[in-house]
Amino acid sequence: MESRSETPAPAVTTAVAPPARPSPARPSPVRPVWRGAWRGVRPTERLCHVTGAVLVLSGLAHLVVFAVDGGPWDGPVSWRKPVTFGLSFGLTLIAITWVTSYLRVGTRLRSALLVVFAAGCVVEVGGITLQAWRRVPSHLNMETGFDTAVSMTLAVGGGVLVMLLTVFAVASFRSRPTGPLGMPLALRSGFAILLVALASGAAMIARGVVLTRTGHQEAAYHSTAPLKPLHGVSLHAVLVLPALAWLLSHTPWSDRTRQRVIHAAVGCYAAAVLGAGVWAALTW
Repeated sequence: MESRSETPAPAVTTAVAPPARPSPARPSPVRPVWRGAWRGVRPTERLCHVTGAVLVLSGLAHLVVFAVDGGPWDGPVSWRKPVTFGLSFGLTLIAITWVTSYLRVGTRLRSALLVVFAAGCVVEVGGITLQAWRRVPSHLNMETGFDTAVSMTLAVGGGVLVMLLTVFAVASFRSRPTGPLGMPLALRSGFAILLVALASGAAMIARGVVLTRTGHQEAAYHSTAPLKPLHGVSLHAVLVLPALAWLLSHTPWSDRTRQRVIHAAVGCYAAAVLGAGVWAALTW
């Protein structure tokens, strides 16, 4: 028999493709923190913040007008009033919109109150600015029918703002506000001091109206001077103290240290208000 030698079949090799390199992931676009925070703001709050910013810009614009046009800074007819009222009402509107988010107030009720408050701020700054451009006093001016209408509108608008701020102040004491450590004390102290500002503002208007009705128009314009420092200092406590509490919440300090700082700040602010009140009493 013939013997066959069987030769092994050549091994078949299959080429294995090297693993594909993973394509580098595209970095996601970095979104500013403020943009995300702004998207979380309710439409009513956006409206109030934008309105407040417009009022602040109006005050700054009239500061430029004063630098160009000149004139007295003090007195019933000056560019000081649209500057200070624009800045003050704008900052107050922004502050109230922010701090009331820590109050235990219904969402719909808070939104309605804020809209009315924003409208009142616009009316106040608008009337004062209008009279400044007309070169006539804005408050306590009963010289013409139009001036009387503007003056009464400002008085009524101021009364509405006082009522709204009083509602928020009462809400801060009825239920403990939310927020970081120290915020409840800051809010309650700020609103309590704000009530002093409202009382001093009402006193200025009342005394001026009495002097105007009794024929002492010029004296009425100057009768508000003693109470202006008290009114101005106490008006912005509701912004300064809560802002300090918020800033402290972003520090590595201990709870005890932050509490001490808040208590010291409230005490210092109260001392400043007391000093302005004593000065007003002595010069009234």
